[in-house]
Amino acid sequence: MFSSALKSLSSNISANYQISPHPTVISGPWKVHDGKKKSTGTTASIFIFDKKTLDSRSSGLGGRSSSSSTKKLHGDVVERLKREASNLTRLRHPSVLQVLEPVEETRGGGLMFATEQVTTSLAWLLQEKDAQESNLRIGSRSSRYMVEDPDGTRRRSDLEIDELEIQKGLLQVAKGLEFLHESAGLVHGNLNPEAIFINAKSDWKISGLGFAGPPSSTDSRSSLPPLALSEVLYQDPCLPSSVQLNLDYTSPDFALDSNVTTSADLFSLGITIIALYNSPHVSPIQAHSNLSSYKKLLASPSTTPSQGNNFLCSGTIPKDLATHVLPRLITRRPAQRLNAREFQQSQYFDNILVSTIRFLESLPAKNQNEKSQFMRGLQRVISEFPVSVLERKVLGALLDELKDRELLPLILQNVFAILQRIPNARRTLPEKVIPQLKEVFPTSKGTVQERDSKKDAGLMVVLEHMKTVAENCSGKEFKEDILPLIRLGLDSPTHSLVDGAIKCLPVILPVLDFSTVKNEVFPPIASTFSRTNSLAIKVRCLEAFTALCGGSLGEGGAVEDDLSGLAQKGKPQPIRSSILDKYTIQEKLVPSLKAIKTKEPAVMMAALAVFRQVGTIADSDFLALEVLPILWSFSLGPLLDLRQFGEFMDLTKSISSKIEREQTKKLQELSSGTDPSGFQNGTASSSGISNNITQLDTESTRDNFERLVLGRGPPASNSRDVDPWDSMTPNASATHTPVQQSSPAGFSWSTNMVGSAGRGNTPLGALNHNMRSITPDYNLNSFPSLEPTARQTSSPTPTFPALQASSSATWSKPSSPNNQQSFQGNIPSGPSLGALANLKGPGASMSAQSVQSSPNYSAFFIPPPPSSHGSLGAFPSPSNLTNANKPPLRASTAQKAILNNGVSQPQGNTKQGLDKYESLL
Repeated sequence: MFSSALKSLSSNISANYQISPHPTVISGPWKVHDGKKKSTGTTASIFIFDKKTLDSRSSGLGGRSSSSSTKKLHGDVVERLKREASNLTRLRHPSVLQVLEPVEETRGGGLMFATEQVTTSLAWLLQEKDAQESNLRIGSRSSRYMVEDPDGTRRRSDLEIDELEIQKGLLQVAKGLEFLHESAGLVHGNLNPEAIFINAKSDWKISGLGFAGPPSSTDSRSSLPPLALSEVLYQDPCLPSSVQLNLDYTSPDFALDSNVTTSADLFSLGITIIALYNSPHVSPIQAHSNLSSYKKLLASPSTTPSQGNNFLCSGTIPKDLATHVLPRLITRRPAQRLNAREFQQSQYFDNILVSTIRFLESLPAKNQNEKSQFMRGLQRVISEFPVSVLERKVLGALLDELKDRELLPLILQNVFAILQRIPNARRTLPEKVIPQLKEVFPTSKGTVQERDSKKDAGLMVVLEHMKTVAENCSGKEFKEDILPLIRLGLDSPTHSLVDGAIKCLPVILPVLDFSTVKNEVFPPIASTFSRTNSLAIKVRCLEAFTALCGGSLGEGGAVEDDLSGLAQKGKPQPIRSSILDKYTIQEKLVPSLKAIKTKEPAVMMAALAVFRQVGTIADSDFLALEVLPILWSFSLGPLLDLRQFGEFMDLTKSISSKIEREQTKKLQELSSGTDPSGFQNGTASSSGISNNITQLDTESTRDNFERLVLGRGPPASNSRDVDPWDSMTPNASATHTPVQQSSPAGFSWSTNMVGSAGRGNTPLGALNHNMRSITPDYNLNSFPSLEPTARQTSSPTPTFPALQASSSATWSKPSSPNNQQSFQGNIPSGPSLGALANLKGPGASMSAQSVQSSPNYSAFFIPPPPSSHGSLGAFPSPSNLTNANKPPLRASTAQKAILNNGVSQPQGNTKQGLDKYESLL
């Protein structure tokens, strides 16, 4: 286990780095683990050599070598590996593996150093392809490797090898060889697939410099000692082959001529190229770590790779390689070989894609004009690139250039074009692109946003490609990292940015939850709507409100130049539920719409679309009190044409119909579920309600009249506060049922005369609700009882009632304690006119409770004034409402003009009944 090995391989690197427990790749004697620096989080690859691998090899060979010689061999191997790591540390080139931490000896005698992160080696890549092609690994996928993150999670690293990948990689290796040969003055000496690593950007890096040294033919400027070929070529069986020279890729310059030349690396490069196309992906020279076998193979033309035998390759080699490149690499004479610079200029690399990558790699050295032209042209060739190259090479290089503000819009255009092509965009966007966007567009609250046209143009590109962003990141990532960018656009003073941010709304709503939309999306849009002075932005905000209320923005809904409000109708959009809740719409959205000052048709029609959605959500009373007045105000705008006004009217009618339906349904439910008042024979109507209101006015007038004639002064309290039905007994209606059914031959105050005397044009149904046996006064104790003087038939000239003095010995008792309490507050201490008491019709059969004897009063009569009225109906009153100690007032049927149904006579008419009596006093 790695954990136990870590104890024996502990060093400063293991203390400062978090190292994955399993190696990502094994290259020669090195096991490569993924790592991450604990202090900075920088990703790295940790190369670890365990000395125990040498001990196990030597122990398996018995006692062939002495203990001292074995230790010497082991020491030489360790020194060579140290020199390899040290050479990498001293050499700095984009095509040479970069060392982050120099080599260290571990506690168990092993070695460890840290480099830039690599994903695999070319040797492992070829082995994976062999395994996949030969079906040796069931379920394996082409060019996919399981890698393990430092936190222990395992995932597949996506690596593909195609023609462009090979071209790009060989070009990078050639650049590295050129640097070694011309700048460093070194010969690699052991170039093979295990010495080439591939990093996360799909760049090929040269490593494995354990056998590197200066060429033997010239005076070298290198401080490294020359390569001892006699020692290097000897294959010691006591050592694993991974720490010895790989004869399968060795140049004949070493093995046959014992000459160390730079062209030897080009021969090894040619053999490596053949291995890329061979099947299986191995060298055409199989010496099996035996120098004699190697010499025999090269001695025979049939076993020597050449153009005549297709370089002993079982696969198909590209024509340019087979014709122009390989014949000048795999040749016996070093002078006939291409050098590293000439190899880069060969026809094999002469195509637009390779040239694009070469220019991209040298982009930092180009001037601003060349960079701008390149970025514009890159958009046209992106579709020709393999997705693997786009994801790992082109995208990474573009993201590195985002620091150039002048190129920001062009670079982002290419970045999103790549994201739309690659299949792993859902992982690439959060891991690579979003962190770069957060650096370019800081959204922290403390950051001061300065006006920058290039930066605004870059943000506009991000907003235009928001659909790509939303499709390739999770809701949490979108809310935390992308939503602030949209907020940045909404708060910008640039109208185009605000417009672009609002256009993103249909894309982002499905990604966000309700709380985020309500608290973080709606407020900035509402704020922008209230403060902007641009009609186009107002219309765009109104379209956003429509979407938030469940509507949808039309595709390509650009605002017309004339702002006429005329829009082409597209395909019908499906009805969606509202994003905002009813409270937010009624309390925040509608007030914002109400505050619109402009009457431009475009704004009015956009607001109409919002109200159309509000009409389906808001309560009916809110629609009636708030929305309809706004709609009427907007519909009367002077700039609307006939069609637009008609649309306003259609919505107004629709909302009004909705209000009418809901209110009607509500009233019907109330009427069917409850007894309206428990009186009026179980019926109630709007006529009864209006008559009750009239009774309130009549009672007030009567009460004031009583106080006037008795000299009691102004009323102490408002009689409207008294319930007019408090003084009734529960059996009042039952008591007066016989009265309502009495014969028309009864006396003139009979209630049956109401429908025929004085109110003949009133429908009987309307009067039936107020055919009561009591007066319509609020305070029924404040009026004297009225009794007919004699039985009589309807006569054209009614007699006036006799007003009799009463003795204090006879007072009627209130019918209930509640009534008594309600009356006490209004009854003065001295004798006054009695409350309206029993009204008895002669000949009508009354119950015993409704008949009450009347004491003998000293009668006096006031002759009645002439009356123009005919026979008037009597006003009945229940006997249980007779109030004691009140002088009864006898009245004739002439008083019906005042007392009929509690309806007062209009002002200015001829005085009748008690009003005439008042005038006589």
